[in-house]
Amino acid sequence: MQREEILERYRRLRAISRRHQSAAFHFLAGHTILEHAKQLGLAYGRTIVADSEEETTLIFDLAIHTARPGRSRTIDRYARTAAPASGSDEARTLEAMCRARFSIWRIEGHHETAGLLVEDVLRDQRTWLVDEALTVSGQPGVTFASRLYWPAEFAVTCGIVVPVDAELMERVLLATGPGCDGRIRLRWSMIPALLRRSTAVRLTPASWTMSSSETR
Repeated sequence: MQREEILERYRRLRAISRRHQSAAFHFLAGHTILEHAKQLGLAYGRTIVADSEEETTLIFDLAIHTARPGRSRTIDRYARTAAPASGSDEARTLEAMCRARFSIWRIEGHHETAGLLVEDVLRDQRTWLVDEALTVSGQPGVTFASRLYWPAEFAVTCGIVVPVDAELMERVLLATGPGCDGRIRLRWSMIPALLRRSTAVRLTPASWTMSSSETR
């Protein structure tokens, strides 16, 4: 596929994922949203105090894609009731979103056709990521936390993207552990801590110019 064909497909899949996210929102309970807002320090008593669209996105990201051990995730509850046509882009995208992986990623460089090559720092795995904003602003060596899913041969970001510096990276490594399949996974409690970072640091082109010593 040529660059424009890849970007056109990316935009279509991105639009589909946004529709799924919007539909999943209706499966959220009010107390769940408040619980996640408190984890992010964005609630006072029973009042949510998000001051920006980015902070609201953080709350919904956690509320839709994570759940305490023993509880079901909102995205999974939505998927059980949604009925996209089998084999359609809608079905593939929803399945991929349910299998999305939250991790720490480092930009290795630009893909030869479109997007970026990124490495999962916790699993030492490289993947092809298509994201128009990151392709423009991201620099090799920069590390960030995000949830990725694979609706096609490339990955797409799902939710917020948070820059990770050396101090935060050290905390993450101390808080990781093997899952039941032996793979390294972020502990559930570490995800809110990572996302909370972005309530103070927004992802802007300037965020990508930090030195290599700060991003490794």
